Amino acid sequence: MKWQTLYSTRRTGDPEQKSANPDQIRTSFLRDYDRIIFSSAFRRLQNKTQVFPLPGAVFVHNRLTHSLEVASVGRSLGKSVGDELAKKYGADDESFKEFYKYELPSVIAAACLAHDIGNPPFGHSGEDAIRTFFRELDGGTRKILEDNLSPNQIRDFEYFEGNSNALRVLTHSFNEGEGGYRLTYATLASIVKYPCSSSEGFNKKSITTKKSGFFDAEINTYEELAKTLGIPKKDGAEHVYARHPFVYLTEAADDICYRIIDMEDAHRLQIVSLEKIKELFLPFFEGEKDYDSIETVQRVLGKINDDNKKVEFIRAKWIGLMVRKLSEVFISKEEELLNGTLECDLLKCLPEREQKLIDAINDYSYKNIYNYRSVVEIEIAGYNVIGGLLKEFVHAVLDPDQSRSGKLLKLVSKQFPINKDGGPVYENVQSIVDFISGMTDLYAIDLYRKITGITIPEIR
Repeated sequence: MKWQTLYSTRRTGDPEQKSANPDQIRTSFLRDYDRIIFSSAFRRLQNKTQVFPLPGAVFVHNRLTHSLEVASVGRSLGKSVGDELAKKYGADDESFKEFYKYELPSVIAAACLAHDIGNPPFGHSGEDAIRTFFRELDGGTRKILEDNLSPNQIRDFEYFEGNSNALRVLTHSFNEGEGGYRLTYATLASIVKYPCSSSEGFNKKSITTKKSGFFDAEINTYEELAKTLGIPKKDGAEHVYARHPFVYLTEAADDICYRIIDMEDAHRLQIVSLEKIKELFLPFFEGEKDYDSIETVQRVLGKINDDNKKVEFIRAKWIGLMVRKLSEVFISKEEELLNGTLECDLLKCLPEREQKLIDAINDYSYKNIYNYRSVVEIEIAGYNVIGGLLKEFVHAVLDPDQSRSGKLLKLVSKQFPINKDGGPVYENVQSIVDFISGMTDLYAIDLYRKITGITIPEIR
């Protein structure tokens, strides 16, 4: 891969002969950011669980606030890396210099903004619920799918992945105009962490196949994107590609944010103490100089009276430190990034001492935050709600002649088209999964209660 070809203003749905962007205020990549932030799918993230149940007396992060913060960090990473690449290679190429110095931050910020846009309600338990439902189908329903779907299409459901769904949400027409949100290929490529199909994904031998990055329906979209940007296909693979280098920056921004933000939320909920946060994060500043020295950090902490403010200060300092360190790692791994051979995320490229500190954060978070009682309770509730909705609507779409089925399908929004006359089974089932995965937590709960008779709609 070459830095010169890894960006493009071409958008999904563009005609081959497209006229130049006439907007003199917003560049193509700023328009990507705006299209995402003004979208209904992005707004719905405000009622999708990040980790802790919503809402509560203490306001914690949801998927929307998390995505906004990741975008902020991603912009800083893009600026740091872009400046370095512009300085290194931009002397004789003004357009190259312009993109990397001024546009890359917008590309990474937009990608970060949309990185969770395909997540179903209730976080990862929502993904698990979708997977489990399709893996445990009864014999008759399973036979319908096996008779009408390819093995890869079946795996789209049995291994449902929020990352793949993000690309679908952003590029599928959903009964409207071609190209979905019509984002640039540069922004879209920066979101696809696992550039492979469902049938070739979920193989941990490679970072590119750890999960999946596109469903069967979006294979052609990604192939066109890869061709335009010069992303090579992996040897011997049908639909596995090298990671686009920008993906590592999007991933790094998310990795930085959730490690400290989840801890900050846990502190506000009195699950984690200030002393434990100091113990986990202050060692990163040992050996640093000047503004980032441990002495400077401790001196400022000593002047802050409120514990929540102390945690906020640690969060801000640690994010700034990680942005600098991971930007340096990215530049140092330039050859591997361009060859598509870097087999770990940027955090795992840090020196051994810092990797051990990251491992300590991961271990503590898993044991004390992600397995906290209220977190587990909302995951179980979400598991049952998503599974219950799928049971109702998937059976309705596979057996539309039943009276109950017809009534259920009337509840599906028209943006998720369903052919009730024996149309393509894959597309019909995918529309149901689109409908349910796009719900907010509260809407999913409300609809589940109504269609199961737990609550009865008011008659006005």
